Amino acid sequence: MTTTKKAAPPSERRAHLIRLAADLFAEKGFRATTVREIADAAGILSGSLYHHFDSKESIGDEILRGFLDDVLGGYREAVAGVDDPRAAIERMVRFSTAALSRHRAALTMLQNDWAYFSAQKRFAYLRTAMKEIEQTWIDQLERGKQAGQFRADLNARLVYRLLRDILWIPTSWKQARGKSWSTDAIVDGLLGLLFDGIVKR
Repeated sequence: MTTTKKAAPPSERRAHLIRLAADLFAEKGFRATTVREIADAAGILSGSLYHHFDSKESIGDEILRGFLDDVLGGYREAVAGVDDPRAAIERMVRFSTAALSRHRAALTMLQNDWAYFSAQKRFAYLRTAMKEIEQTWIDQLERGKQAGQFRADLNARLVYRLLRDILWIPTSWKQARGKSWSTDAIVDGLLGLLFDGIVKR
């Protein structure tokens, strides 16, 4: 007896379309990707895509908002009620690595098409979110300086930029013979470099 495969629920179908679009945006760039290409990847007509989204920008909006909501929520939780700046930074680094691995496409979109997104009124929240992310890091670095945990001459803004760029590098680096480092190993390596350095004491 043959059975007919049931159509996915609207919410599930929508999520599937977002994932397909995110992969295309990451691969080709947001501006270079067309609605037709997203529809083709999903095996539907372009018109059918508009039953779920009113524009390509709406899809991009959902991808980026989901990413930033996750990151900001994690950072707020990481520093809440933590009196030790070093502990807070360790929690932020661990959360960042996990969150960025969940949102690789969104991260690539921001890196490749930031100039476009930041110039669009509907994406104005990106600048606001990025400022909060930056300030969260700087606050903890400055607290560490004041507490005597970190060097007094530490440039908090510069350190944040360096850490951000390191954390934004994809964490799927490959070792020799196809092996890869685990997320925990990468985090531990970064924290060791950050707090202990490479100079023998």
